[in-house]
Amino acid sequence: MSKPLRIANCSGFLGDRFDAAEEMVEGGPIDVLTGDYLAELTMAILLRQRMRDPAAGYATTFLEQLEVVLERCVDRGVKIVANAGGLNPQGLAAAVEAVAERLGVEVRVAAVSGDDLMPELSSGGVDLPHIETGRRPSEAGLQLVTANAYLGGWGIAAALRRGADIVVTGRVSDASLVTGPAAWHHNWKIDDWDALAGAVVAGHVIECGAQATGGNYSFFSEVPELGHPGFPIAEVAGDGTSVITKHPGTGGLVSIGTVTAQLLYEIGPAGYLNPDAIAWFDTIRLVDEGADRVRIEGVRGSRPPATTKVSAAALVGYRNEMTVVLSGLDIEAKAEAVLSALWSRLGGVDQFDEVDVQLIRTGRDDPQAIEQAMTFLKVTVDDASPDLVGRRFSNAIVELALSSVPGFTVTTPPGKGRPLVRYWPSSTPQRAALVEIAGERTTVDAIEDSGDPNPPHEGGAVVPAEYPEGPEIAVPLGRLVGARSGDKGGHANLGMWARTDATFAWLQSFMTEARLHELLPDTASHEIDRVVLPNLRAINFVIRGFLGEGVASSAKWDPQAKTLGEYVRAKTVMAPESLLAV
Repeated sequence: MSKPLRIANCSGFLGDRFDAAEEMVEGGPIDVLTGDYLAELTMAILLRQRMRDPAAGYATTFLEQLEVVLERCVDRGVKIVANAGGLNPQGLAAAVEAVAERLGVEVRVAAVSGDDLMPELSSGGVDLPHIETGRRPSEAGLQLVTANAYLGGWGIAAALRRGADIVVTGRVSDASLVTGPAAWHHNWKIDDWDALAGAVVAGHVIECGAQATGGNYSFFSEVPELGHPGFPIAEVAGDGTSVITKHPGTGGLVSIGTVTAQLLYEIGPAGYLNPDAIAWFDTIRLVDEGADRVRIEGVRGSRPPATTKVSAAALVGYRNEMTVVLSGLDIEAKAEAVLSALWSRLGGVDQFDEVDVQLIRTGRDDPQAIEQAMTFLKVTVDDASPDLVGRRFSNAIVELALSSVPGFTVTTPPGKGRPLVRYWPSSTPQRAALVEIAGERTTVDAIEDSGDPNPPHEGGAVVPAEYPEGPEIAVPLGRLVGARSGDKGGHANLGMWARTDATFAWLQSFMTEARLHELLPDTASHEIDRVVLPNLRAINFVIRGFLGEGVASSAKWDPQAKTLGEYVRAKTVMAPESLLAV
């Protein structure tokens, strides 16, 4: 069996720590350097860039990072795989070749595409009903401007088989940056479902960079050098098992806890859908292998679905927002006075297509510091007219500074509006990938639908634990469990995990959908799905529609639900006192 492939990730999002690429190359031996740059919000950002410049649409920071490490990667035989191509993978491939030529380095660069559905959409070749409602874009009055299907890893594997040193892709699944290189290195077949599922899980763990090594971790005080954690490495073996680790001597922490937290990030049902395989998260087993080494084993996989997710977007107008600081007494009356004056200046609130007003009550009674007297009034306006939501709106707020309520100030200067992108999730039959390298094109066929149902699977063994008895006390939930939250389009995901069997037995009984509604009143109007993952001592909740129409168009203060986990951990609950002594 071939040796494990050491895959090091240096980017979890567009804007991640720039020097991580060099740290991963210099920190120790690696075989593949990957970078994950794409998300729903990133695609919206790249769309706005391409609107200004048709030659744009890819992550330029990848090029800057590449220039620092390219020569060393080529000398050491380190492959580079990144989804930084975004909306223009061919353009990025050409830019990579230009960088290599300038440095005098000979490389084979491959572009993996085939995800762009716009040509077929324009010709009527595909239809993209909304994945939740079934409505077609035309029925919603939308004109889609981007539509990208999530590809799997086989295009990446084909590019590496053809000798590519650098592979840049468009919209592939995040885990494909691991499944593709692993399938190439271990010569997996397309139906090696368990091995592929193991790689999907490893890819899901390392895709968000330092979130696997202590970043955004509930028990952050346990993380050494949290300010500069090392980035994660997945050592993927031929059977799909993996070890999550990091370079020695770097900050951060790889533990059962940090890996569990990342496993719970942005997931839904136990069957985690991926274009390469369905990975059953209720079969995952985590084993502590010592300092900063966690083994992932036991993952069962099955044939992926016949369809794959589509991330589409429509331009629905323009948006601007301003935040007013209100302070002291009579906050509601002050907010009403500010809004009344604002709408009077602008000719009425009905001038805009959409208006969202949020009064974020952060002020305290009897404040002991000036900041404790402050409350924020956030006003967001959407309209088809960029002029209406531009300086006309933001100037009107600033002009109230000396003629409105006492204690009035704003957090930002006036500015123009920005294009408003509406996320449109859909699905389409699995797509073939197009691999371009050295002037030649190769089509990598998609997985065919056999029509067979997914094979049954058995979740891993559950350690039995009795519900803890004894007196109960009031305690913040976060003193007992960890949490990790994020966005899934318009839905929010909230995973919670326990660190002992006894605490998990309590959590499983206590934390129902009804209890979550009770703890978080702002979820009252939203349906909640609950999935129990006993192997991880975890429960995952999906709060449907909590983020509206998705990150790019949400007016929420936290449109990506990053704070949701810590919000619920701050809630006071009644729990057995014995759990606090564990």
